Amino acid sequence: MIRLPAEWEEQDSILMVFPHRRSDWADDMQRAQSVFLRMASSIAATQKLILVCDDVEETKNFFCYQKRISFVSLPTNDTWIRDFGPISVYHDSKRKLINFQFNGWGGKYKASLDNIVTKALHDKWHFMVSPLIDVDLILEGGSIESDGLGTLMTTKKCLLNPNRNPHLTQAEIEDKLKALLGVKRFLWLEHGELGGDDTDAHIDTLARFVDKETIAYVTCTKEDSHYDELKKMDEELKEFRTFDDKPYRLVPLPLPTPIYKDKKRLAATYTNFLITNKSVLLPIYDDYHDKPMISLFKTLFPKREIIPINALRLIEEGGSVHCSTMNIVR
Repeated sequence: MIRLPAEWEEQDSILMVFPHRRSDWADDMQRAQSVFLRMASSIAATQKLILVCDDVEETKNFFCYQKRISFVSLPTNDTWIRDFGPISVYHDSKRKLINFQFNGWGGKYKASLDNIVTKALHDKWHFMVSPLIDVDLILEGGSIESDGLGTLMTTKKCLLNPNRNPHLTQAEIEDKLKALLGVKRFLWLEHGELGGDDTDAHIDTLARFVDKETIAYVTCTKEDSHYDELKKMDEELKEFRTFDDKPYRLVPLPLPTPIYKDKKRLAATYTNFLITNKSVLLPIYDDYHDKPMISLFKTLFPKREIIPINALRLIEEGGSVHCSTMNIVR
């Protein structure tokens, strides 16, 4: 039996890639590195972190505490390892890693180096003896959400986009994911997308499982240009049912006040949080919504520490906290 675990289940480690000068971070490296340093240090305080670096010795100098960090020298195009790192599943209760293909979100960006990171990490034994299965299917980790019970929530705008797997129908993609990830049922969102998002509507920017009966999702006011699209998504979420055929408990997360760079709106969202074994890393944006969101997340995750991460520098490059990390289960 194959099962795709939920993010809140016990983890072995978190993967990250530290910013380097040959990437889009180069124009403001200091701000970028400070955010990644805070995230990495927060994770390593309680669990193992595998940190891919362009220069290991240089990167080590940023960290006072290194006990739980494995520094790995590998070339990368960028840092969004959620979308090119391995996806963990359980196969007969034993961990197996799936290495899907990554094409830079539909050919928008270079990805040749990112696309070989997972195999390189496996070859270096960073996943111990866990088998790695290479799959000829384009799929990003940020495009899927699991409740650990066999439910996969995703968006049609991403998974059915012709810039990913144009030769496959929806039914064929479903069949592949049932076989590879043990998916039993799909919750497909037809609506929902944020301006400034290059991923073609990744689910982790829009709606996330908090537990098997709760979904947190983005909302906005009528004055916001996203209103019509997000209202339609809201109506779809209200129609979704749990395995017990009950409506989900829906928790609205307001969009921050619009943030722009070079007159382009950035995809700021509170749904791009990371769940670790002991904490939740919550993106914040120097916005008046930040404090209420921190308080709300303390009620959503009462057994985990809520760690605010200022994600303004992250969204300038198109991602946020969840996009920057990948969890590996035990």
